[in-house]
Amino acid sequence: MALKINIGCGQTPTKGWRNYDNSWSIRLAKKPLVAYMLGKSGLLSDPQQQFISFAKNENILWANATKRIPEESASVDVVYSSHMIEHIEKEDVEIFFKETRRILKSGATIRIAVPNIKYHVENYLKDGDADKFIEGTHLTRKKPKTIIAKIKYLMIGDRNHQWMYDGNSLCQLLSSAGFQEPQVMESGSTNIAEPGALDLKERSPESVFVEAINP
Repeated sequence: MALKINIGCGQTPTKGWRNYDNSWSIRLAKKPLVAYMLGKSGLLSDPQQQFISFAKNENILWANATKRIPEESASVDVVYSSHMIEHIEKEDVEIFFKETRRILKSGATIRIAVPNIKYHVENYLKDGDADKFIEGTHLTRKKPKTIIAKIKYLMIGDRNHQWMYDGNSLCQLLSSAGFQEPQVMESGSTNIAEPGALDLKERSPESVFVEAINP
């Protein structure tokens, strides 16, 4: 059976695939007493507590994909990652792609979905709303002011965007990582054989989708 994995799945794991995320909630799903105590202390919001239960029920696995994905070399048929790499620095994206190439079989496919900076630029050129444009990029962040907020920041880190891409820049990034034949895919289309429950329109129309081949 083909092994297909979703990296950075968040709250949208793919049924029938192996799903990974690096959220603290994934680890806390394995430690209910710790999660309960953190919730009582106010360090976990209601949405975070709900995600802990969700992660446990959906069997989401933990992995820091910029260090190591816990799969054997040349064992994976498809890697999908949606709205993840914009949250990590470009140097770490390079590490992620190197690790992805390690686990993918030769001829296997990687599919990446990211927020399309072109989409936001075109909307700005239409409506001229600079504030909406800046907010939409998520490249700004508020400094934590309260003790609780500062502790949360130390625990969870920065969840805003570190970089933005369009189809061309993402293709170039995949090429520089050694992937072949990168191409921008129309929303809803894929070259993946039997994608199953994979959401081929995830976060459309904001997303741009790119697929490439591991040589």
